[in-house]
Amino acid sequence: MGGKMDGNTQAVDVYLDSTLDSVDSAEELVLKVAREAGFPEEELHKISMAVRETVVNAVVHGNRYSAHKKVHLSASVDQDRLLVTVADEGSGFDPDSLPDPLAEENLLHQSGRGLLLIRAFVDEFQVRKLNPTGAEVRLVKRLIHAP
Repeated sequence: MGGKMDGNTQAVDVYLDSTLDSVDSAEELVLKVAREAGFPEEELHKISMAVRETVVNAVVHGNRYSAHKKVHLSASVDQDRLLVTVADEGSGFDPDSLPDPLAEENLLHQSGRGLLLIRAFVDEFQVRKLNPTGAEVRLVKRLIHAP
């Protein structure tokens, strides 16, 4: 794992290996940032699930576990929102071209629900194709302050 973490953990910018161990590292790093920003426990759980699913997709589907490819993770808090980006070095993908995981013919498939879960747990979800290769997923979770 290479990169930097801001001294007060309000920002993380690291490159992770394309292994499933990186999923745990990514989750821990982002949760540190989110905790310091004041996200409540229920929201931390949602952030955790969204980050895990996103990094799993980058490692498995994007980089295909390649030891020569990295996953770029960044997380920061800005104006009461957590911004997380996860980029891989794979061939990219179009989320609109993926099969509907809720369609009857897909209900029993063992995979294919990751993006559905991610979208359910964050306030904003965007995917963009990187040039020359790769995909970047951008997640935003807003911090709602109690009245």
